[in-house]
Amino acid sequence: MTPFGQALRDLRSRRGITQRALAEAIGVTPAYLSALEHGQRGRPSFELLQRIVGYFNIIWDEAEELCRLAEVSHPRVMLDTAGLPPSYTAFANLLSEQIRTLPDSVIDEMTKALERALEKR
Repeated sequence: MTPFGQALRDLRSRRGITQRALAEAIGVTPAYLSALEHGQRGRPSFELLQRIVGYFNIIWDEAEELCRLAEVSHPRVMLDTAGLPPSYTAFANLLSEQIRTLPDSVIDEMTKALERALEKR
């Protein structure tokens, strides 16, 4: 499941809306909506995001967060390390090979380390 898929599922749950009802209201199939929630489809289009936001009539901050989550929810990420040092390519490949086996605590540590490094920029 992607961050966007989880957020959409939580939103639907809080509002008591079924996948079928939401799918019909925003003009997609229930199968597509299920695949989107489970991370089996790529990021939703901006147009679809607008239909979701409009359907739920959510406020600006929540709509902005939903759009941000959609941006970071592509289930098949590709990294371009062309022109970078070999160690960067090795790291990217190792991560792609092993990410499914890493415990949540390691992912949390790596995320925090990356966020700290970005703050220092």
